[in-house]
Amino acid sequence: MEITIKPLTPALAGDYFDFFENRAFTDDGPYRCYCQVFQMSKAEYKKLYNRAKANPGPVSREEAARQIEAGILRGYLAYVDGLSIGWCNANDRANYPTKPYHDVPFYAPAEKREKAVICFEIAPAYRGKGVATALLQQVITDAEAEGYAAVAGFPVERSERYEWDCQGPMRLYEKLGFVKAEKRGKFVTMKKAL
Repeated sequence: MEITIKPLTPALAGDYFDFFENRAFTDDGPYRCYCQVFQMSKAEYKKLYNRAKANPGPVSREEAARQIEAGILRGYLAYVDGLSIGWCNANDRANYPTKPYHDVPFYAPAEKREKAVICFEIAPAYRGKGVATALLQQVITDAEAEGYAAVAGFPVERSERYEWDCQGPMRLYEKLGFVKAEKRGKFVTMKKAL
């Protein structure tokens, strides 16, 4: 299987939505998102979703489309035979809110020059085939070329495999040379110096 990785751009928004709406959650996974909440502060999240209590899906999609067009939502799509089959949310840590909706310290000042890996979603038929590894390797390769000092990931420390581990398992990061830098509750900050 040949995996192709492309950075998300507004031109690839159709592939992004095609993946999330047709392949990402076909196994009835617990998540039904467009990966847009990580780029939102608690105040932004509350304001947006107060009007969408009954059906947040369309609001999530609209917000993701807005973020993609504005270059706020960044990351990488994985393709096999021209079909988008995986996603990795990755961005400069300075671009995440200082008071995020999600209680994980994604933000770091720009002078630290760190890229953050926030989330993975792989279509069920392609899990366990190296897609997340290929996505993470692309983040590392591009971060190094762009002059970043490190890449950080935020997996949950678990004693057993968890099917819907959207942050990626610790072993994925360890395999590519990341080391534990910090632990807050169940979340571990893994870093790879470049």
